[in-house]
Amino acid sequence: MSLSKYEVFLKVVELGSLTKAAEVLGFTQSGISHTINSLETEFGFSLLIRNRSGVRLTVNGEQVLKPIREILNWNEQLKQKVTHIHGLETGTVTIGTFTSVSVHWLPGMIKQFRSLYPYIEFKLMEGDYLEIEQWIEAGVIDCGFISLPTRDKFEVFPLKKDRMLAIVSQEHPISGAPYFPLPQIAHENFIIPKAGSDYDVRRVLEKAGIEPNVKFSAGDDYAIIAMVDKGLGMSILPELVLKRQNHNVVMLELEEPSFRSLGIAVHSMKHASPATKKFVRHVQEWVELHAEKN
Repeated sequence: MSLSKYEVFLKVVELGSLTKAAEVLGFTQSGISHTINSLETEFGFSLLIRNRSGVRLTVNGEQVLKPIREILNWNEQLKQKVTHIHGLETGTVTIGTFTSVSVHWLPGMIKQFRSLYPYIEFKLMEGDYLEIEQWIEAGVIDCGFISLPTRDKFEVFPLKKDRMLAIVSQEHPISGAPYFPLPQIAHENFIIPKAGSDYDVRRVLEKAGIEPNVKFSAGDDYAIIAMVDKGLGMSILPELVLKRQNHNVVMLELEEPSFRSLGIAVHSMKHASPATKKFVRHVQEWVELHAEKN
């Protein structure tokens, strides 16, 4: 069976559309359709349900999705091992990440890594904590940045403790205080990250026994900052999100200092590709040297 057919199948599933997969892969839509039909003929059952809104997996398609991913992952590892034997460093590392890491860490990490291994490529997938955990478990990504604690089945490498800070508008009565009193949060209009990205904030609130008066939920950290800037409420965000941003909000230490713990996780270092292993080790070294400045 052709590995290229598996790659087409995964791209169609990832994008949910034959047309989009054709555009990304540089094929015609009929070429993509022919490839999927050929794979279905080989397997002896349908893989996709096609409708006007796109495509979705059949029950049988769902059963073969994970093994197909594993075959392609093992093929990538084999190629990397062969090139390593020949004295070359190649491969692709797919990374799960979220906004603050993408903005403040990854550019420097990847730039330095590429200076050492110029033939290793990267694919970034941005999501929330829950999505990244699901991607690691499903084998969609090679490694992912996460907030600890995470799932026990992962192999995790802690990186840095990141302060959680209250943010208020410059006109807020408490903006000039040395810290934000925790009981006051219950009396404020609160802006919270969307579900899946709200773990760190929820931990702070639950530890303090506070039920916030949630007025808005936003999926983007910088949208939350903009809403606070306009006086629509207050929020709590990690310090890494707030660094080096041109905003007009006031950042305050919490009355009881709180932190999120950032790490990078893989399903298994034993089964990770050579390129992934190198990158994970590089991330640990980079954070140790640069995190305080970034």
